Formats: sequence, C-alpha cells, structure tokens
Amino acid sequence: MDTINEEILKLLQSHFAVLNEKALQEEIAKVGYMMHFKAGEVIMDFGSYVKLVPLLIKGSIKVVRESEDRDGEIFLYFLKTGETCSMSFSCCMMDKQSDIRTTAEDDTTLIGVPVKYIDQWMMKYPSWKNFVMRSYDSRMHELIHTIDSIAFQKLDERLLGYLRQKAAATQSKIILTTHQHIADDLNASREAISRLLKNLEKTKNIKLGRNKIELL
Repeated sequence: MDTINEEILKLLQSHFAVLNEKALQEEIAKVGYMMHFKAGEVIMDFGSYVKLVPLLIKGSIKVVRESEDRDGEIFLYFLKTGETCSMSFSCCMMDKQSDIRTTAEDDTTLIGVPVKYIDQWMMKYPSWKNFVMRSYDSRMHELIHTIDSIAFQKLDERLLGYLRQKAAATQSKIILTTHQHIADDLNASREAISRLLKNLEKTKNIKLGRNKIELL
C-alpha cells in the first residue's frame, strides 16, 4: 500500500487550498511525484503523450502552441503557483499527443499526478471536479485574451502585455530573456521586436539591458 508523502501533503495544503478534502489530499500525497526543473528546461514537448498532470508549487511555466504546419509556435499563457495546465487534462483524457510545449520560466517545482487518477477523481471528489472546471474556465479566458490581442492589438501593445504577463508570472520586474525569444513567442521578427523594445524604452515603459528587460 502506498504511503503518504508528508512533504507533498504539506505543500498541497499550503498552495492548493481549493483541494480541501482530506481523502483527496492523502491520495495525491500517495501517488504524486515531486519534480524539479531548471529555468529554460522543457517539461512537456510537442508530440509527447501526457503521463502526468502538473500541480505547480513554485516557479512559473510558459505554455506555447505549435502551428498546424509545424513551422512556428505562438505563446498562449503562463502558469503560476497554485495552478495547473488544463490543456494537459484534455490530452490525457483523450490519449492524444500534445500540441503544446511547456517550459520552466524560472526554477520550478511541481507535483506530478499520474493521468490514470484524473478521471477517477472527477467522480469521487467534488473539490477536484471544481478545481478542474475552474482551471478550464481560467485558461479559456486567457486564450480568448490571446486571440483578441492577436486580432485587435498592434504588435507594440501585444509586446507590452506579454512583458507584463511574464513579470507577473515570475514575480519580478527584471525579465531575463532575449529579443529572439520574445520574437518566437509572439511569432514576429527579431528586428521588429528590437525596434519596438527601443520605442518602449524611449517612452519609459521599460529599461533595456544585456539579455534582460526591466519593466518600469
């Protein structure tokens, strides 16, 4: 019989208060895995099958989607402490390959829950069902915001919004990145991003440094 991992149990109670059923907490503490990723490390890549659903304990995760022709990718949203990736629920429940990539934005710790329990707990624990549904709702709003920004905002507005989201996710106004990484996330050219960053610096929205941006 699986034993309860006391460290996981304490982390659940402090970071996932919404999962407030004791039996559920104990089950997660029995079957979950503590996982650590360095900044920049890929957690789940395009085309892989989802084996674990992440419960984010520390750090932040960037989620990007691959284009249908596999010729590019676009930034979707960031995950923060106390959240999970609802798109991983879809992949594991439908047993399909992932069309997203998740990457640790900074040093990240998560609890990995094996996919075989996800559906079982939907029927067994109301707090788990609510957590999953709220996660879907939150991600849906973020995806709508992403679509709106692509369709209706100018690139400079999208860029500033992206930087603000990144700063909020990492809880730091100092953003460690390159112009090329930003261009990849926004599906734009590096030259265009560099030009717009300089304009944002002139208007005192940001301060540029070597491979870093300070949000003012």
